[in-house]
Amino acid sequence: MQIFIDADACPVKEEALAVAYRYNVKLFLVSNQWLRLPVGDNVEKIVVNDGFDAADDWIVENAGAGDVVVTGDILLASRCLENGSNVIGHNGKPFTSDNIGMAVAMRELKSQLRDMGEDKGYNKSFTKDDRSRFSSALNLIVEKAVR
Repeated sequence: MQIFIDADACPVKEEALAVAYRYNVKLFLVSNQWLRLPVGDNVEKIVVNDGFDAADDWIVENAGAGDVVVTGDILLASRCLENGSNVIGHNGKPFTSDNIGMAVAMRELKSQLRDMGEDKGYNKSFTKDDRSRFSSALNLIVEKAVR
C-alpha cells in the first residue's frame, strides 16, 4: 500500500506526511512544480511536466488496488476508483463507487452555472475540522491496510 497526493493545491500535505511516517508507508507528492517541503526516506517528490492533467495522469498510471489517493479533483478521484484505489478528499470524506457519480454530476452542474454567471465559483472555507477529519480518516484507512 502506498499513498499518492495530488499535491499542487493540497492543503493537507503535512497531515498525510505525518501518517506516512507513523506507519512507515511510501508516499508520493505529485505536482507540476517543485514543492518546498522537507521529506524523509519513504517520501518521493514527483514533479511532472506542466501539461494539462500531467500530475493526474501520473497518479492514475502508478496508483492501483489498495493504494490511497488524496485529491480534491473529482475527475481524478473517478479515474483512481476505476483502478481500485481508495480515494479520500482533503476534507476527509471518501470518494466511493456509490458517491462518485453524484460528485461528477454536481461538478458539471456547477461548471454550467458558473458559465451562465449564476454561480460565482466560491468554495466554502477549509476549516480545522476538515483538517482533523482528514487526518482521522487517512489514519483509519492506512491502519486498516497495514494490519
